[in-house]
Amino acid sequence: MKVMEAIAERRSIRSFSGRPVEEEKLLRILEAGRLAPSARNMQDWKFVVVKDPGLRRRLAEAARNQEFVAQAPIVIAACGTSDYVMTCGQHTYTIDVAIAVDHMTLAAVEEGLGTCWIGAFYEDKVKEILGVPQTVRVVALLPMGYPAETANTAEGMPKPRKPLEEIVVYDGWK
Repeated sequence: MKVMEAIAERRSIRSFSGRPVEEEKLLRILEAGRLAPSARNMQDWKFVVVKDPGLRRRLAEAARNQEFVAQAPIVIAACGTSDYVMTCGQHTYTIDVAIAVDHMTLAAVEEGLGTCWIGAFYEDKVKEILGVPQTVRVVALLPMGYPAETANTAEGMPKPRKPLEEIVVYDGWK
């Protein structure tokens, strides 16, 4: 699969089949995250892979009772481990972890898996559930598994996107 194909095919999946994810697929997806670029190549991230059904249920509750979080056979808690601030004023952990998670979402598409990037969760609850240190930031939860949805369902259909001319300007803000 080509990168642009994976980008075009990626959807937010909120319904998963009961089929378990093969370990070799999971490892390739985690490898995609590991290979992501990061500020100063610090790679200040940790990915907590959650397979335990009880923990996934608790994570679903911490994610505002989103049932599909518990339904997914795997949930990855993507964490930033540094509070380094770049010259532009941005914390590296938000950007670096986002890039790594995006790499994982695209690798999941190539593996025939679905994901849904979750930012709607109570970080303090997730930290408590998973034993994440207070100095670490949980940036995203990534439920992952085989989609129960087909390409013909509302979830499987492409979302409308703005045309390039609405989102791109050249040589300054116009």
